[in-house]
Amino acid sequence: MNVDHVATLRQARRTYFPDPVKAALIAEKAGADSIVVHLREDRRHIQDEDVSRLKKEIRTVLNLEMSTAPEIVKVALHIQPPRVCLVPERREEVTTEGGLNVLRDMAKIKSVVEKLKERNIFVSLFVDPDKKQINAARLCNADAVEIHTGVYAENFKHRRNISSKKTCKEELHKIKEAAKMAHELGLEVHAGHGLDYENIVPLLSIPEIVEFNIGFSIIAHALFVGLYNAVKQMKELIRETKK
Repeated sequence: MNVDHVATLRQARRTYFPDPVKAALIAEKAGADSIVVHLREDRRHIQDEDVSRLKKEIRTVLNLEMSTAPEIVKVALHIQPPRVCLVPERREEVTTEGGLNVLRDMAKIKSVVEKLKERNIFVSLFVDPDKKQINAARLCNADAVEIHTGVYAENFKHRRNISSKKTCKEELHKIKEAAKMAHELGLEVHAGHGLDYENIVPLLSIPEIVEFNIGFSIIAHALFVGLYNAVKQMKELIRETKK
């Protein structure tokens, strides 16, 4: 469960509520298996103190999304969250756009992975469903990959359009193949970005994916049913569909 958007609302008024830590604790009670936050360089939502508090207060697992910027790496090495997911980051983007180019930036990424793993931090790399990027992640000694599902999710939304339907089908195939390859290489497989209560269903048939990281759609649904129910409904959907 990603609670970034709770912090986004708080930062809109630069006040102390709503508290993303409180949201995380509610999400845990509703069945969330881990809590995800993205500490951005511009601190547009999650703040350093949020990460520290989450590590101390939650009972599940804290997964810190972060760039490879030296400043952010320094924060992660100080706080030492159990898990880190390295993601690309651009100041002008609204949300993360696409996966890491591990092939291009392998030396830098591998160096950051090594520093994090020296502190016993589990490291995943956020990558597109591209076999070359998956293999590069393995060469960087990552523990896992989180497959970027954004293109699939966007085209699923417009699937009544013939072109989008075709792209959606192609992306789903790429995700399946990437997940299979990553698993065979010994990487744990996660998936995330743009997932909601509808488009997640086809992905639940991919046995290699052991973790889904979801935030915006749950927070949006929570406006109408409450956060506890929104998380519980997503968890039940995943559990029942996998059966």
